Amino acid sequence: MASHNKLGKEAEEMAVSYLVKNGYEILHCNWRHSRYEIDIIAKKNDLLKIIEVKSLKSSHVKYPEESVTKKKFKYLLKAADEFLFQHQEYRHVQFDILSIVVSQYKPPEFFLIEDVFL
Repeated sequence: MASHNKLGKEAEEMAVSYLVKNGYEILHCNWRHSRYEIDIIAKKNDLLKIIEVKSLKSSHVKYPEESVTKKKFKYLLKAADEFLFQHQEYRHVQFDILSIVVSQYKPPEFFLIEDVFL
């Protein structure tokens, strides 16, 4: 497995732990439809959360959340539309980005950006 894929998988596992500790109920991880994917689908306070997880080993050059482009967000919307079509019981949805900076010498830094729309 390539190192960036390994970091991504580890970051998603860290994200799930972080979200559960902060009161989220995890419904799905890596939910797919066609070529579109949602990293984490969760619930908190009766609100469906579509969460994109981004990670980097260092934030010296840029922050992980900066890699969520309009094109990436458009794909996320397409996946969310299909999920909501299949699960019509959800009425309120919110898009979040969970940014994780992983450092060799200190604990990971989490930054949750809620209610994102690009």
